Amino acid sequence: MINFQCGNCGGRVFFENSRCLSCQTDLGFVPGDLSIGTFQPAAPDFTLQRIDAAGLFRRCGNHLTAGACNWMVPVDSPVPFCPSCRLSHIIPDLSKPRNPRAWLKLEAAKRRLIYSLLSLGLPVRSKEEDPATGLAFDFLEDTPPGTPGDDHVFTGHANGLITINLDEADDPKRERAREMMGEMYRTVLGHFRHEVGHYYWDVLVNGTPRLEQFRNVFGDERGDYASMLANHYANGAPPDWQQRHVSPYAASHPWEDWAETWAHYMHIMDTLETAATEGLIIQHAQDQTIVLAPLGRPFSDIAAQWLDVSVLLNGLNRSMGLPDPYPFVLAETVIQKLTLIHDWIAFRDPLPASGLPG
Repeated sequence: MINFQCGNCGGRVFFENSRCLSCQTDLGFVPGDLSIGTFQPAAPDFTLQRIDAAGLFRRCGNHLTAGACNWMVPVDSPVPFCPSCRLSHIIPDLSKPRNPRAWLKLEAAKRRLIYSLLSLGLPVRSKEEDPATGLAFDFLEDTPPGTPGDDHVFTGHANGLITINLDEADDPKRERAREMMGEMYRTVLGHFRHEVGHYYWDVLVNGTPRLEQFRNVFGDERGDYASMLANHYANGAPPDWQQRHVSPYAASHPWEDWAETWAHYMHIMDTLETAATEGLIIQHAQDQTIVLAPLGRPFSDIAAQWLDVSVLLNGLNRSMGLPDPYPFVLAETVIQKLTLIHDWIAFRDPLPASGLPG
């Protein structure tokens, strides 16, 4: 995430801000140029004039809901919601006490996800815009035990529809699930990044000339998915999983390997962008290394800087008595997989008509 400034007073503002805390000027995120804009009222109908650039806008229709969206919509847009909120297909029942806060957490993570996708230059289209290959999100909760239709909601992806179980926004429940599953890392944002990885496999790889290269690097996805997952849950990952995969779950099937590696690619790129924007310098004995923004650079350079930054991140957390935020070691085979994803995004060649939607 880049560093944002108020266009009125020059003060530091953040991605989630709707108002500058220094000068009280109205702020909002403008998806069209990935910036925090500065606004003033332009008409009694809540139209806002951008004062740090041209344009008339209105706030997203979820600004005053529990979703608390701070994104802006061009005043001539035929829809009331921003590009992120338009992706929400089913939201929680907000009449239940816990659900407004859970929805707030989910929407906040989704906005950060969409920012990252847009900043990487990836296509983000809703199912309203593109029913066949668009993206949508359902935020669902388990049916209480003993009630009709008693069922558990599985977080997952199917044909562009990503389902997130509302329990993932409940910190204690998510931590219990992490411990029960023996996972090293489990966050709301991590779920979004993993599941959207499945979506972009369909967009970037499936049915394109890249499929053969994917199979050479990640394995043949035509193996029986259900049985391979069942074997993973019954027997766990192979003892040498760290030599070939970014996580134990990545060893279960090539699709999951791709999605886990994709999620880590997004972790790395977003964190390094933040580090570069904040002017982070890594000290090596008498030498200093300035962290540079990652996109457009060879992944070998990015991996070297990520090693430095992840060691620093883990060390800072240990100084506070907290767990490592990045408890992973990237083997050379994993770096090759990350490199493939990076090259397909940062240096991507034009895809055939069946690839990226327009």
